[in-house]
Amino acid sequence: MPQYFGALTLVLMLGMVLIRARMINRKGTQALHFGKADKSDFLIPPFALFYFYTVFAAAFGLPTLSTQRFFWSQTVSWAGAFLCLTGLALLLWSLISFGQSFRVGIDAERPEKLITTGVFAFSRNPIYVAFALILLGQFLISPNWLLLVYAGTGAWLFHRQVLREEAFLTQHYGQEYTAYRNRVKRYF
Repeated sequence: MPQYFGALTLVLMLGMVLIRARMINRKGTQALHFGKADKSDFLIPPFALFYFYTVFAAAFGLPTLSTQRFFWSQTVSWAGAFLCLTGLALLLWSLISFGQSFRVGIDAERPEKLITTGVFAFSRNPIYVAFALILLGQFLISPNWLLLVYAGTGAWLFHRQVLREEAFLTQHYGQEYTAYRNRVKRYF
């Protein structure tokens, strides 16, 4: 049962992001800027699709690279499902807090105001924290080497993107962002 919840988590996560981006696009602002800052970002989608397939394969018994598990515990699997649920809730709170400022990627041409309220009063990067919780939850649901590699690589990619965004925000918002950065932690 937790495996099904893991697959559903990915559908809900992607759905939330795409629906929010579409809502912003309807108001005349392009919300998707993925790959504009660094063309190497276009290497990520094929790996993300394989990740989605791996999670769905674990849930629905499809062929995969590895069926070997590090361990098996129903309790740990449900803990992973709980982390996925927590990640989804944090993602939803982040999308609501972002309002019209939400973007996928860095929007250097039309950035909105700096968001420091809602969940952003507690974390400067709650969306990446949400994604990391989901990756960790997915690993606990299906603890195999492939999902462990994805969790580690995902954490590294999130941090890399955070550093890019921080450089842009410092340059664009100056002292306002510096004061915010000094007041609120990067993650939690």
